Amino acid sequence: MHMADALVAPAVAGTMYACSAAAAGWAVKKVQEEDDPKKVPLMGMMGAFVFAGQMINFTIPGTGSSGHLCGGLLVSAVLGPFAGFLTMIGVLLIQCLLFADGGLLALGCNIWNMAFYGCFIGAGLLWRQFMKNGVDKRKITVASIVGCILTLQLGALSVTGETLASGITELPFGVFAAAMQPIHLAIGLVEGLITAAVLCFLYEARPELIWTGTSIGTAESKKKPRLSFRKVLLVLAGGFVVVGGALSLAASANPDGLEWSIERITGSAELASSGAVHAAAERIQSMTSILPDYSIPNQGAALGTSVSGIFGGIAVILLCASLCWLLRLFGRKGRHEQNQ
Repeated sequence: MHMADALVAPAVAGTMYACSAAAAGWAVKKVQEEDDPKKVPLMGMMGAFVFAGQMINFTIPGTGSSGHLCGGLLVSAVLGPFAGFLTMIGVLLIQCLLFADGGLLALGCNIWNMAFYGCFIGAGLLWRQFMKNGVDKRKITVASIVGCILTLQLGALSVTGETLASGITELPFGVFAAAMQPIHLAIGLVEGLITAAVLCFLYEARPELIWTGTSIGTAESKKKPRLSFRKVLLVLAGGFVVVGGALSLAASANPDGLEWSIERITGSAELASSGAVHAAAERIQSMTSILPDYSIPNQGAALGTSVSGIFGGIAVILLCASLCWLLRLFGRKGRHEQNQ
């Protein structure tokens, strides 16, 4: 669902940048108040896992379309909505700047459509309600499916609203929405099943990692963990390497839900952009994208995909760790106690 720059006008892009920045500022403040240093490695590993997961486009049978994980609900069901949102920003930044996946001008839209709803609506509201009286696999599965379907529907609707506000006449609102909503309903169902599988594993491995919105130790204390925290991190690290470096090679070649919808209406999966602002954004992105379209120039597609999957995951880990250090997100209580 990564929007390209051609789908948004500069005014709409600026508005969505402002909305996403306001949400990010709120998230930074709330994470500083949480002050849970264990979330630093979790942010990096969950972010890397979601980055790798987004590289696997799964086919939607009978449509000629495909979908991929968004991940907002997945990371927030572990980290909480605030740390989850900051982690998703890290993922989308790396995708945009290093791989030219999603437009630079449209980055504020993509953060809102793909991260805000999953983190704050899917997890902050819906997931919290499901888990407030205890956690079990049935609740995890139902909450994951319902949450992913709902948040992808909201994200798809936002895409159509942003193109309407941008005056993209090639994509009439009613026709565009009629194409976007059903296909993202199917994508949301598959994402819900994937999310449920990962979260059920984490619940079995380390129950307290499942966020419920009540306290740091959130899952039922009577359930004994099967793996240490360090081993869970190692499993997530191995997961992103295998998914990004190997399984991504089996990704569907079909256009994703957004591209498919655009192609059905206009006959092409991409629209042309024009204007000085769009040209400037394209120039900047061309300078920052080391592996555009997850490929290595003049090298085989398989090598480029595998390298991109592993390199991108490492980049997400480093970015999340750097943001935690620069913004002093964790360890504030410990520093305060040392100064007393």
